[in-house]
Amino acid sequence: MSFAQVYTRSVVGLHAPKVIIEVHLSQGLPALTIVGLPEAAVRESKDRVRSAILNSGFQFPNRRLTINLAPADLPKDGARLDLPIAIGILAASDQLDPEVLSGFEFIGELALNGNLRQVTGSLAVARAIKAERLAATSLSSNERPLNEQHSVETSESVKLIVPMDNGAEASRVEGVEILGAQSLKSVCDHLRSLADSSGFYQPLDIVTPSIAPKHVGYQVDLADVKGQHHARRALEIAAAGGHSILFTGPPGSGKTLMASRLPTILPDLSDEDALEVASTYSVADSDYDYGTRPFRQVHHTISAVALVGGGSRPKPGEITLANKGVLFLDELPEFDRTVLEVLRQPLEAKQITISRANSQMTFPANFQLVAAMNPCPCGYDGDGSGRCRCSAQQIKRYQDKLSGPLLDRIDLHITVPALPIADLQNAQAGEASEQVRHRVSKAHDCQIQRQGKVNNELSPSEVDKYIQLGEGEQQLLQLAQQRLNLSARGYHRVLRVARTIADLADSVAITSAHVSEALSYRSK
Repeated sequence: MSFAQVYTRSVVGLHAPKVIIEVHLSQGLPALTIVGLPEAAVRESKDRVRSAILNSGFQFPNRRLTINLAPADLPKDGARLDLPIAIGILAASDQLDPEVLSGFEFIGELALNGNLRQVTGSLAVARAIKAERLAATSLSSNERPLNEQHSVETSESVKLIVPMDNGAEASRVEGVEILGAQSLKSVCDHLRSLADSSGFYQPLDIVTPSIAPKHVGYQVDLADVKGQHHARRALEIAAAGGHSILFTGPPGSGKTLMASRLPTILPDLSDEDALEVASTYSVADSDYDYGTRPFRQVHHTISAVALVGGGSRPKPGEITLANKGVLFLDELPEFDRTVLEVLRQPLEAKQITISRANSQMTFPANFQLVAAMNPCPCGYDGDGSGRCRCSAQQIKRYQDKLSGPLLDRIDLHITVPALPIADLQNAQAGEASEQVRHRVSKAHDCQIQRQGKVNNELSPSEVDKYIQLGEGEQQLLQLAQQRLNLSARGYHRVLRVARTIADLADSVAITSAHVSEALSYRSK
């Protein structure tokens, strides 16, 4: 047989669309041509594949080879296509039975000696296979076009073969059978064992999923924060309702310390959310402690593209890596203003859409923004020591680096004063993260049961539906609007924060005390 077809996946953004590798052997001078929008790493695979096949004990066909990567208009990058290309060549040259390939998908980079190396995006590939299977089972075969019949028939039994180093990661997706392999030869032995019942060839073992701990442990704890009861209270409210928060205070007052403790009091990630976060980090080729809330602290020299994502072929930025977690911006006024302004849309939409001339890609960006800043350039404005020498004009110019629309999108504005050394020495340790997380999780569960989302994600129409005020609370807000010049956005954010405060108090109704506390966090 001179033709073979192998199934694999490309990774585009955070998605893993199916790719069909077609290999054809024909008469003519020996040559190998790859078509179908291959990037540089894919074009270079022919040299790796040739050496891997020879060093694995197989023959490389001395004929004209044409390899098509379908669909032809989908860009393909990375070395993950090495393994399926090699399998296709061996099947087309009758060194493997092409009939056994239909039940498998392959990803993996080949070393020159035939060993398999780890690739990025294996978790995204496994999730895509599961999603395709669920979609296929929801529709009967006669409801689909003829060209999709094969997908329906094979998606229920497809197995994914990956490098052994990717096995543990990919096996986190339930319902997808993952086979880990050390080399091209071991993959071929497995395929041969399906057609040979003699037991001569050794099949691959199914990778057993690793069991994640029920409760994730963090290296830090909120008990490290002494004093600062007002700021701790605001941090708890932010965690319970998914609200953004801005700390303002002199250097050394504990702003960064508290920001880094926010993930420790957030509710545990659901299984699906943990997979989504891990899949993002798998695509980005970044380390991630499975099950923990992401905490991304970025330097003020970061570019807009690095923050929100982008590039010629859009890749996830810091706001996507902070999805379901915390994005911390320290020294907020030191960031370039154009960088900060790109946060305005993701803060509202919880996603970012990156458009290019030939593509458009949407990344999730459901993060909690935590920012910190000094009150003035030297940092000591309002400090009792009188160390500040900044003029009023310098302070105004410093604070004007932050635009009104951006500040209006931050729910909680907290002043963090410096604590005297004596208070630090005598202060007892604060509540541990576990205790605070218990209250936060209870309030979070209440919001999910009531409206299916946290309070910060409520749309204006949902605010009107789920947040009802009495006459006294409405009058209080009208008076506050006149004195604080609340915008419509600010008004809705006060209502969401008040609803979170009521949830923490286990109160069905929102009282004037809840509204007053919410307004105190908008005084800036």
